[in-house]
Amino acid sequence: MSVGENLKKIKDSVEEITKSCGREPNSVKILPISKTVDAEVVKEAITYGLESAGENKPQELVKKYEVIGDQIKWHLVGQLQSNKVRQIIDKVDLIHSVDRISLCDELEKRAQRIGRIVEILIQVNITKEETKSGVYEEFAEELIEDISKNYNNIKVVGLMTMAPNTDDEQVIRDCFRGLKKLAEKIDSLSLENVEMRELSMGMSGDYKIAIEEGATIIRIGTAIFGPRKKSE
Repeated sequence: MSVGENLKKIKDSVEEITKSCGREPNSVKILPISKTVDAEVVKEAITYGLESAGENKPQELVKKYEVIGDQIKWHLVGQLQSNKVRQIIDKVDLIHSVDRISLCDELEKRAQRIGRIVEILIQVNITKEETKSGVYEEFAEELIEDISKNYNNIKVVGLMTMAPNTDDEQVIRDCFRGLKKLAEKIDSLSLENVEMRELSMGMSGDYKIAIEEGATIIRIGTAIFGPRKKSE
């Protein structure tokens, strides 16, 4: 199937899932993950209605941005090192993977220099897997309160997580449900510059469960662009 056909298939699937669980289809945004995908393929996807794309690596985002520019909204979904912030701060619409104050320091400094408010999601490692990034659930509230009090150019607009790589649907569901519960708790604090409007969770293999548990952004790569090739 072509990228256009794959996009349509995912959109139709999201519409079906949202209706089955009493949600509006437009309450879920599909974020195509263009990791290792050629810029020309992303440009083709734009002709089929692609409005945004997510990249794992800052250098890949910059490379595609040089070709595509702001025709779409760019999201950085992978781990972000502080020394890479300057490369993407003026290009990204949303950063999904903030999990520490040292990164916030750099984001604040760079955002101030260009006079913008950068929107971020806090990445939470709900299942405490050593192979995954993200702040542990019990420390997330403290991190977000710190950002709210001390960083004027950063706005927290939600949370992100990655489910375990397992076939056990209940384990996956519990992970997503935990993120939703944490978001509700943080939202109740009414912190300045904090808005729990986005839950970024669910990928090609588990987005149905994620939508059922409240996802507002699903990160879809393989199901749209096909199997990945190795990064250079």
